[in-house]
Amino acid sequence: MKVVNTVADVRLNVAAARAAGKIVGFVPTMGYFHDGHLTLMRRARERCGFVVVSLFVNPLQFGPSEDFSHYPRDPERDSRLAESTGIDVLFIPSTEEMYPEGFKTHVEVGEITGVLCGRSRPGHFRGVATVVTKLFNIVQPDVAFFGEKDYQQVVVVTQMVRDLNMPLDIVPVPTVREPDGLAMSSRNVYLSPEERRAALVLNRSLRQALEMARSGERVARRLRDLVAHSIAREPLARIDYVEIRHPVTLKEIEDLGDGAVLAVAVYFGKTRLIDNVALPPLRG
Repeated sequence: MKVVNTVADVRLNVAAARAAGKIVGFVPTMGYFHDGHLTLMRRARERCGFVVVSLFVNPLQFGPSEDFSHYPRDPERDSRLAESTGIDVLFIPSTEEMYPEGFKTHVEVGEITGVLCGRSRPGHFRGVATVVTKLFNIVQPDVAFFGEKDYQQVVVVTQMVRDLNMPLDIVPVPTVREPDGLAMSSRNVYLSPEERRAALVLNRSLRQALEMARSGERVARRLRDLVAHSIAREPLARIDYVEIRHPVTLKEIEDLGDGAVLAVAVYFGKTRLIDNVALPPLRG
């Protein structure tokens, strides 16, 4: 595995891989790797002959009161973990490499970025779309892999790729969980032991809603209320949102006729966690 820090070095390595006829896979990350990240890398390794992983904590997707300066970082540990998956290039650029002096261009995806996390974190998806576009232009992958824990991000990136005619495939990868069901996240390290135990209410509540949907409940409001009430009973939980949306358009729906995504964002102390579950469509 090569560790590179410049756009020029990434392009040199990718050009050599393409000259050898290899399919280029890409996994964009903000680092502090856990098995969710490593699963993305392994999936990329299985499918592609050459794999690039980026590690960049993107300042554009953090609000002024969010945790950019305290976001967990350990590039040496991350390098060891990434190498264990068999990737070819780990790209760790500086902020100045990604956003040189005079940078003025941003990418915005309309409508679907104004709901869920986009409503709670204004400007977040503008930062995501901008950095992902830059990374796609730098790496020029054939395939890029994203985790479904960040469901709205997958929808936004897929829409952007389609709208801007970017020549690559987006592959969503199912959420990786701890043995007790908590979705893996770099932010889990912020949780106290009590908050960590309390956070298990997220997956537990989502699973209850999924079982109700499989048993025939089709009214979105009832499923949403079930989850909201279940989470609200946990004293350490503070709900940001509990919503059921169309899986592609992210529009609010009244029933599960075409299937849905049930998404939650909840604070435990100062730590904001997100999770989601796909609810099945009505079968005729």
